[in-house]
Amino acid sequence: MGRTLGAGTYGIVREADCPEGKVAVKIILKKNVKGNEQMVYDELEMLQKLRHPHIVRFHDWFESRDKYYIVTQLATGGELFDRICEYGKFTEKDASQTIRQVLEAVNYLHQNNVVHRDLKPENLLYLTPDPQSSLVLADFGIAKMLETNDEVLTTMAGSFGYAAPEVMLKKGHGKPVDIWSLGVITYTLLCGYSPFRSENLQDLIEECQRGRPVFHERYWKEVSKDAKDFIGLLLQPDPTDRPTSEECLGHVWLTGDTATDYNIIPEIRAYMARARLRRGIEIIKLANRIEALKMQEDDEENVPGGADVPANSGEAAGQALANAKSNPRKGLEASESADAGAVTGKRRLSRLARGAIFREVVLAKVREMKEEEEKKQVEKAATGKARQSEG
Repeated sequence: MGRTLGAGTYGIVREADCPEGKVAVKIILKKNVKGNEQMVYDELEMLQKLRHPHIVRFHDWFESRDKYYIVTQLATGGELFDRICEYGKFTEKDASQTIRQVLEAVNYLHQNNVVHRDLKPENLLYLTPDPQSSLVLADFGIAKMLETNDEVLTTMAGSFGYAAPEVMLKKGHGKPVDIWSLGVITYTLLCGYSPFRSENLQDLIEECQRGRPVFHERYWKEVSKDAKDFIGLLLQPDPTDRPTSEECLGHVWLTGDTATDYNIIPEIRAYMARARLRRGIEIIKLANRIEALKMQEDDEENVPGGADVPANSGEAAGQALANAKSNPRKGLEASESADAGAVTGKRRLSRLARGAIFREVVLAKVREMKEEEEKKQVEKAATGKARQSEG
């Protein structure tokens, strides 16, 4: 076993060596899924059936007395947006072919009655650092295999900003949720910001229900009409109005013939800079999960725990947040320095883990500030009403 790559609700993911090379191992504590063991077997059954060049490949699984181990292909080429930032040029035409790869994977899933339910840039990975590397879809933790074509799923699933309206409204959902998420990804890829930017759930739901994404002239004037048409088709509030994955593949924009040579690198770099304060999910949660899960492996030297947590993450995040309010660029610099220097003990956190911890600290502080502000407003309103009634 090697370094810890991340942590989820039921276990952690670690890098490991096997005869075929490096792999990713998802380790699930049996006590965490007691009574829901079928959930693990369902995931295993689904993963073993998936064989596609743009889907992370299943290797093997096994179990010990207290854990399940799910072994999959390890993608080492980096996340989609991170990789794009390393390019000297990345055009709209390149973007259309990138989205086509993702859509081919989604179409394969839908043909096999599987809904991914968590499509987002962080789950789109390059297999290797090679410039010609394939893009693969990863993280099937909340994917669901439908028993019938028209089965309706009712559980909340997905990521904030990428989940379809019907998911957030708990109306029941199916394959169209992946089409919506792909629409959000495509929009963001072409302009460097999300089509829906509300920060609380109710406002986001209302914004998504209105549909009709805005293509601001400043950022979209160089983007082709076909790209905008493709996005508009995918971001339909009513899931029955969205095209199927197969219909999407037939869209002219995905041929690349009508896409422009407009370089979108500057927008993506700006997006990634802003994301250092917003996007990195679950920094403290990640650390707490690793600690709470107590993943005691046979070799105690490799146990993930306190050494994986930056000691100064709270102070660094607080400083970055304060700086960001007065000087956005300074806030970004603070986040970058915290991200680079978050090291304790003998082991260095992966960039992903450090980013996640830092991000959660910032988001927690933002939530705390918002809750305090809302509390003051409620108290002010209550005081005003009391005075009126006395008058």
